Amino acid sequence: MTKTTLICGSLAFDKIMQYNGRFGETLLADQLHKVNVSFLVPTLRTEYGGCSANIAYNLKMLGGEPLIMAAIGQDGGEYLERFEKLGIETRAIRKITHSYTAQCFVTADLDNNQINAFHPGAMEFAHENNVGDQGALRVAIIAPDGRGGMIKHARDCAALKVPFMFDPGQQLPMFSGDELIEFINQASYVAANDYEFEMLMDRTGLTLADIAGRLEALIVTRGEKGSEIYTGGKRHEIPCVQAAAVVDPTGCGDAYRAGLLFGITNDLDWPTTGRLASLMGAIKIAHQGGQNHVVTAAQIADKFEAEFGYRF
Repeated sequence: MTKTTLICGSLAFDKIMQYNGRFGETLLADQLHKVNVSFLVPTLRTEYGGCSANIAYNLKMLGGEPLIMAAIGQDGGEYLERFEKLGIETRAIRKITHSYTAQCFVTADLDNNQINAFHPGAMEFAHENNVGDQGALRVAIIAPDGRGGMIKHARDCAALKVPFMFDPGQQLPMFSGDELIEFINQASYVAANDYEFEMLMDRTGLTLADIAGRLEALIVTRGEKGSEIYTGGKRHEIPCVQAAAVVDPTGCGDAYRAGLLFGITNDLDWPTTGRLASLMGAIKIAHQGGQNHVVTAAQIADKFEAEFGYRF
């Protein structure tokens, strides 16, 4: 059986700027109705980002077989070259020649307050990709992407009977309660952090038991408190793995999801799958950016054994 994992989600460049002051000293509370300010940002770095790329990057390190299905813009050539060097398949990435790749512009101050601007760009054309064009698949994930793309790809997977994980992330507010219920009913798995899951219940009117009962597994992450996996009427507590350092949480959720997908494609039990996902998040958080940590599959296996006392 194929182990190919289809990863539907955004591709993006993150432009991260540091302001060596405090926004509160420049933004006047009584003048916010007519803001016209400029911040000098001495440092600027570009990170490779986007949920699909972050997930694929981690899954490839684990020894998985990720297939990214996403839209990239006219400026995405270097990103495609990066995937090729990493050995990540690019045939399902559609190039949109009249648009730029999605980009997030982040300006942070000395207190780590942030002012962000997000340009969706090519991501808005994700719906032009078809799951049915991608060959045999073991599992898929519908991660944050263009709204139309997420709806279409979930329906594609359901029609083709490809089990998929619904991971709404920051795009959750874009969907109505009925649309979210449709995603849940089509999916085999749902993954969300605790805040997102509270919003999911609020929008749908469904309880945790209602949602878990419609799925093979419901995964709820709770940051430093670990995570929970609800499956087959059971609740599995997954401990948080202590990170070597807490440097940058960007992409931790994506690394966690890569661990889940690896466990599913390799028929690992759910407690082991959750622990591997937790370990992947801990490895990522010790590095800046979503794709700058480098570790081999063998090293991950050794870290897992050292942490949990057995090999997966």
